[in-house]
Amino acid sequence: MTQRSSSHALVNPAIATLRDHSLFAEDISAHHDAIAALVRNKRVLAIGGAGSIGSATTTTLSDFAPSALHVVDQNENALAELVRQFRSRADPFEVEDFRTLPLDYGSMAMRTFLAQQPAYDLILNFAAIKHVRSEKDPFSTLQMFDTNIVKQYRFMGWLDALDFKGRYFSVSTDKAANPSSLMGATKRVMEHIMFDNEAGARPYTVVTARFANVAFSNGSLLESFTKRLALGQPVAAPQDIRRYFVSLEESGQICTLAATLAPDRHIAIPNLDPETHLVPLSDVAKGFLRDNGYEPHVHNDEAVACRAVEADRAKGRWPLLLTPGNTAGEKPYEEFVASTETVSDIGLSQMKGISYVPTSGSIGTMIVALESYISELGIYPKRLTTDALKAFIAQLEPAFLDTHVQSALNLDQRA
Repeated sequence: MTQRSSSHALVNPAIATLRDHSLFAEDISAHHDAIAALVRNKRVLAIGGAGSIGSATTTTLSDFAPSALHVVDQNENALAELVRQFRSRADPFEVEDFRTLPLDYGSMAMRTFLAQQPAYDLILNFAAIKHVRSEKDPFSTLQMFDTNIVKQYRFMGWLDALDFKGRYFSVSTDKAANPSSLMGATKRVMEHIMFDNEAGARPYTVVTARFANVAFSNGSLLESFTKRLALGQPVAAPQDIRRYFVSLEESGQICTLAATLAPDRHIAIPNLDPETHLVPLSDVAKGFLRDNGYEPHVHNDEAVACRAVEADRAKGRWPLLLTPGNTAGEKPYEEFVASTETVSDIGLSQMKGISYVPTSGSIGTMIVALESYISELGIYPKRLTTDALKAFIAQLEPAFLDTHVQSALNLDQRA
């Protein structure tokens, strides 16, 4: 549905998704009773639940009237906005125990909170360092490893110790399939941690989902289009890069379906076709400008594009800076299924499943070594290098040493 963004630009997810309706609404409707049986009057915890995907999912889940909906997120402003969103909607908000907490999900505050709560029935984890640009330096990459890997392992250890018996969902990414970036690789390691064979048979269900970019989500390239327009700056997009897109509404529906209905130890994926649904980012940028009343005027020089705004605007145009897709971690298109994985039916019309393929490495050994490495950086800080961090990934995903796209350029060096 077309809407105005906070910057007053016209936001039309269909220019990216290529559809004006939700692809997953039919599955939500068809399986309404099954979802309701797992959510209605049940206790739900959403970690990182105030971000774009998390808030879309908690909104979808709230319609099934859980008895408790607790949302944890380090972003206090986003939590406040989520509360306002729920309290201001026209439909009744039928959640008796709704709480928001500004906690780091790997902290002792979180551990203490978990220990003091009655058992949850459904836990969803959206917390992540999720941008490819975060491999721009080893310090940012180290934080990515801590959030996406170490804290995931720690949190699931807490669930094991607390004898959790519900369903656990943590969101992955299409970039985890044959990863070319450290972000994608850390999420692939996250998948290994979730399905860890060394942990033994867990008394709870563990599922994840890989899916597409979320059109106009917080921090996304498409959201930057609205901000650039509001600030009188050129819109920028990479050339020859194609991506899958879903709307914010669809992202919440995908996570709801996967979290409640996907089989244990499965990776849920949307039923999107590369021939039909992979969209050039440059086309999305052009469509956005046309929706907002401007004809794109393509530039290839950043300085020239920045100076061209007023002259282009006077002619009903807007500068569109197209840049080479040659930064670290970027690949020309995304995919959902790795070369060693097999897709199967999971009873949904618009989603499929991938049975987990175990790593040949030892997850426990890698985690112990990584935590030791991180703790020793206070004594030997010069040991922190991107290559050293990549070596930890390679213990579980040795092919990453070949699939990682390396470059002297990073996304912070692009408009």
